[in-house]
Amino acid sequence: MAEIPEAAIVEEKFLAASGPGGQNVNKVATAVQLRVDVFRLGLAPYAYQKLKELAGSRMNASGELVITARRFRTQEANRQDARERLGELVEKAHERQARRVKTKPSRTAKAKRVDAKKARSSVKAGRGKVRID
Repeated sequence: MAEIPEAAIVEEKFLAASGPGGQNVNKVATAVQLRVDVFRLGLAPYAYQKLKELAGSRMNASGELVITARRFRTQEANRQDARERLGELVEKAHERQARRVKTKPSRTAKAKRVDAKKARSSVKAGRGKVRID
């Protein structure tokens, strides 16, 4: 998991959550909403672009990434979950795709393809209506 600097976390808010917890859900704010300033993470341009892609609607126009965690019954567990998910997202953003190496078909491969097309064409041409002259 990537290390997230505390300065990047703009706000950590606790909300009333739905899900596991029974009646406790109605009384205690256990869900965590983590707001992170992406610019303070110090990402490389390619990583920032990928993070923006991965985050989708979780990132707003001002460059804040909003992660909501409400999977667990306790604030601390949800808080840890939100930070772990943020770390995983940042890690994924740093992964680079391998560059694609363009390849060309060989001259014999092109010739074989053309020959196969001609053979198929002659088979189909033989299926036409028979004309008696």
